[in-house]
Amino acid sequence: MITYEYPFNERIRTLLRLEDLYEKFTFFLHQQHPLQHHVALSTIFEMLEVAGRADLKSDLLQELERQKQTLLGFRSNPNVLPERLDAILSELDRSSSALMAAQGKTGQNVRDNEWLMSIRGRTIIPGGACEFDLPSYYAWQQRSPQQRFNDISSWFAPLAPLFDAINIVLRLLRESGRSTKTIAQSGSYQQMLQGKVYQMLRLTIDESLGAIPEMSANKYMLWVRFTSQDGDMKPKSYENDVSFELTLCNF
Repeated sequence: MITYEYPFNERIRTLLRLEDLYEKFTFFLHQQHPLQHHVALSTIFEMLEVAGRADLKSDLLQELERQKQTLLGFRSNPNVLPERLDAILSELDRSSSALMAAQGKTGQNVRDNEWLMSIRGRTIIPGGACEFDLPSYYAWQQRSPQQRFNDISSWFAPLAPLFDAINIVLRLLRESGRSTKTIAQSGSYQQMLQGKVYQMLRLTIDESLGAIPEMSANKYMLWVRFTSQDGDMKPKSYENDVSFELTLCNF
């Protein structure tokens, strides 16, 4: 099964992009080769571009507090496990405290490092990080994998509270939805939302069908059109009925 996600607004779109970058960063950070660590470092630079919005930190703090207040309302619900609720509340508190303790603009420690900024400036240029362009960077790449790992980890460390908060917010958002089994007639599906506000659409489909969803949505309607790919990877309309699971998520 493959799950596709579609954000309903720019705020969730930004969080999903940062989550995707964090997954790539974590993967390449734990590899051994200098080229793989180059990708990990370049991914930090991409994170700074996406997370450059000044209000991202405050948005996350507000959302963590809102989720905390919502969950506190479940304390009197007999269907809620107290231990599970306390664990989530404790996680929210830890994430909020760490995020508030993070000083300055997101990634300011990287921006203040002239050496890292010189590398960032060259990586924008195709092939710009060659050894003859950045000999000091090439020398750093010859260090042991553990040394490179430690350096990259230390440069990323001030960003960690931001990504911990993003992880919690997106996890709670995904868990808020209720899945329904649906069929797209002749590869097309529409659903009226009647003005109800959602944050994210999740669509799960059997990989063997070879059907690829193209999604669009607003507060009035969502539309899913399925396509397939030929040998040249060109999309073409999927003519058969498609069975899939649809989840609409909202805090």
